[in-house]
Amino acid sequence: MSTAYEHVKAARAKDRPTGVHFINTVVTDFVELHGDRRFADDAAVVGGIGRLKDMPVTVIALEKGQDIKDKLRRNFGAANPEGYRKALRLMKQAEKFGRPVICFVDTAGAFPGVGAEERGQGQAIAENLLEMMTLKVPTISIIIGEGGSGGAIALAAADRVWMMERAIYSVISPEGCASILWKDAGKAAEAAESLRLTSEDMHRLGVVERVIAEGETAMAELKDDLYGAVSELLALDVDARLDARYQRFRKFGENL
Repeated sequence: MSTAYEHVKAARAKDRPTGVHFINTVVTDFVELHGDRRFADDAAVVGGIGRLKDMPVTVIALEKGQDIKDKLRRNFGAANPEGYRKALRLMKQAEKFGRPVICFVDTAGAFPGVGAEERGQGQAIAENLLEMMTLKVPTISIIIGEGGSGGAIALAAADRVWMMERAIYSVISPEGCASILWKDAGKAAEAAESLRLTSEDMHRLGVVERVIAEGETAMAELKDDLYGAVSELLALDVDARLDARYQRFRKFGENL
């Protein structure tokens, strides 16, 4: 049985499929859209329009990058406020045209730099949470690697949240937690166990509805699974879907 910190290392593995890989696997005819219409285009957030089988969808991913040059360009998946505002712009556009929204989440957290804070990092994340809770179109988010703090949940306030088997989802990194609690980042493995950040923990606590097995077979089936889930959500009355989304998050903590 794997330890929690082994899950952390697996979620951070260099050869792990990133958001762009998932987009290319799940949708066809993908057209990337750029910019937040306020400041800049954040390469850490990739979003646009594609087809999930015969269904037009908006798809958004937090992208860490492939090689080192690409990782630097994408800031290792640590989005700035303009990245979250771009994501929100695309979600509101999807709502206008009735397109379901699919998000792929993989980030250690939102970028904590001075410039990001000056441009309203906290506000951008908060606005995403508020707006995602009231989007009238179906939303599904999948934690595909690291799900770090508010930077991750800014794209995960969805009708359904799924998680890859070896992914992690936590309010803080194990190293950050250990540094705060014990003033020793070397105790990250101990912190990881306490944080209950594995996919098994998240499923048991009701934070995610489904854990997806790793491997090419699971990736090949993901398109069908998403299509089925989105179709089920589309069949619901809008008010019923919004109420279910609200109740989903209100129930957090019941299984502690």
